[in-house]
Amino acid sequence: MTQHRSVAQVVPATRTVEGGGFVVRRTFPTGRLDMVDPFLLLDHMGPQNYGPGEAVGAPDHPHRGFETVTYMLEGAFEHHDSSGGGGYLGSGDVQWMTAGAGIVHSELPAERIRREGGRVHGLQLWVNLPRADKMSPPRYQEIKADEIPVTDPVPGARVKVVAGEVFGVRGPVETHSPIVYLHVTLQPGASVDVPIPSGHQAFAYVIRGRGQFGDEDAPGSESQLVLFAGDDGDVHVEVPDDLEGPLDVLVISGVPLSEPVARYGPFVMNSRDELVQAFDDYQSGAMGRIAATS
Repeated sequence: MTQHRSVAQVVPATRTVEGGGFVVRRTFPTGRLDMVDPFLLLDHMGPQNYGPGEAVGAPDHPHRGFETVTYMLEGAFEHHDSSGGGGYLGSGDVQWMTAGAGIVHSELPAERIRREGGRVHGLQLWVNLPRADKMSPPRYQEIKADEIPVTDPVPGARVKVVAGEVFGVRGPVETHSPIVYLHVTLQPGASVDVPIPSGHQAFAYVIRGRGQFGDEDAPGSESQLVLFAGDDGDVHVEVPDDLEGPLDVLVISGVPLSEPVARYGPFVMNSRDELVQAFDDYQSGAMGRIAATS
């Protein structure tokens, strides 16, 4: 018989303002939940309809010591960085950026959306890097929507596999520590048992709809995070058949690093001295500057 993980906590998102003034729904870090080791932050951006000239993002800002995972659901973002790199994220695309030793980064809605208006909807996850990898060279993995494998493990269930391996399907992202990152869509009346590797800490985040989670069928709805207890067993998700619409949920897990965490703003290190060094390196220009793009 399959063992289902129980639900430890259901955490509602808190509205906060980021970057150049855009509103996000944040489930951690907040006063209710500090982190889910090795994950440091989860923000839900939008969905937001912008008029001409209204769209804002996150202008030039530094990072060191962790990774940012941006998953676009609707709209498009453009980015530039201090190494001269840049890219474009459209609907369904994923960017897995390893900041490593340090990078200055800019993330803005696509120029067309800033000029003409449009809809923006996405999620950003911060993943801590192990101590041994915190000063690794920065790297991007940009995965287009059609490069993300999809599987239908049971009737009424659809699973996009961004990272890790489930149901015999492996995601395209390479990770520094063992991580599973899935987008699960369930139709009313459907249920799925997502196999999570032993030793992983797991959570689910509801993008839209309502569902039931875990061994006790705990309810969860839009912009709520469901934190699972223990580090063994699968993640059970189901949608009652009397609901009108589908459930869209992220299912994410990882092996806890169990290392000291010193963080302040855009830097996540293992000690206060390393944070001070990160600020000094940024202020001295050692992380570079983003060249003007116009």
